[in-house]
Amino acid sequence: MDILFDPYNYPFWVLILSILSLVAYVIGRPFSTYMKFVYPNAKVEAMGNPFIGEQELDSIIDNDDIVAFKETINTLRDYNVQGEDIYSIQKSLDNTFIEIIEMMKQDHSKKMSAFFNTYLEKFDIYLLKNELKKIVTGRQKEVNVERALLPKTKKFLEKIKGSEQKELPSLLESYGFTKDVIATLTKEDIDLITFDITLDTYILSRLQQVRVPYKCEAAKQSYIRSLLDTINIKNILRAKQLAFETDFCKQLFIGEGSEIAQWKFEELADIEQVAQVISALEGTSYFDPLKDAIEAYNKEPSVQVFETALDRHLLQLVKNISLSNYVTLGPTIRFLVSKEFEIKNLKIIVKGIHEHISADIIKKLLIWEAGS
Repeated sequence: MDILFDPYNYPFWVLILSILSLVAYVIGRPFSTYMKFVYPNAKVEAMGNPFIGEQELDSIIDNDDIVAFKETINTLRDYNVQGEDIYSIQKSLDNTFIEIIEMMKQDHSKKMSAFFNTYLEKFDIYLLKNELKKIVTGRQKEVNVERALLPKTKKFLEKIKGSEQKELPSLLESYGFTKDVIATLTKEDIDLITFDITLDTYILSRLQQVRVPYKCEAAKQSYIRSLLDTINIKNILRAKQLAFETDFCKQLFIGEGSEIAQWKFEELADIEQVAQVISALEGTSYFDPLKDAIEAYNKEPSVQVFETALDRHLLQLVKNISLSNYVTLGPTIRFLVSKEFEIKNLKIIVKGIHEHISADIIKKLLIWEAGS
């Protein structure tokens, strides 16, 4: 030990250099993460977040037909919408979203690639739900392969063309679904709502588990927990609107979020009326936006007004996450989620214009960040 602490001996300086290296690593590791996000965060902030706000959406809604819509959208620097019909234009908007995510993947470190791919897979899950339902209900027709966003999903959809229900377990395994999910999806007496819940739970679990760079986990988890809360509340409101049994309502839980734990969800499931569910949410951040939507619900008893309020609140929560994690993943998540809703808004608008739906009705369905 005397030799180790003797400054005139070699082991002493090895010890000192080792300690300094360790200290430098501990101090420098967070800064190395921060540096990786300087350029991508600055870029998305410069692009605008949100890029299309409420006023701009109003002017887009005023277009008389889909040709005028397309011309208006293409004056914006992020868009080059192609197509002459609704399907082609909406597909072009989806492609724009893919291009934006690919741009973000290029701008970020490779450690973020899995997160972006899983985020895209979240959209493919909606398509997979529809295609798998066709198989389990025996009404499979043409498989919509081209609507898939990821090559992984397209390959899977190609495999299930013309497949039978007995082939489903091996096909699901090839996609990457877990054994528990496969067992649930291949029950003979499967309920289609439970089917939806199982796939929602699967993809959100994948997002929770996907690895992100050091110091970014908190922002990712905050976003996913807020998303879990939002979906859980939507599920219970729809269930109460449809007067589902309490025991069935409790099966709609997809995981604990920031404010809605399982015990709270089960408490909501025990309530009979939609308005009572909202009252029971007092004390959470979801109470005020839902309470403000009750008047519109009383005029037209559709939970869509609550779902819209929840989505707008989610954007506000994501904004808060961005501000709390400004030097890491926060601005990236905010831009990604805002762009997701922006694309959804544009798809709703072009469909509404094509079907000659009034601007007032279209506007009720749109999602924007409060104060945008």
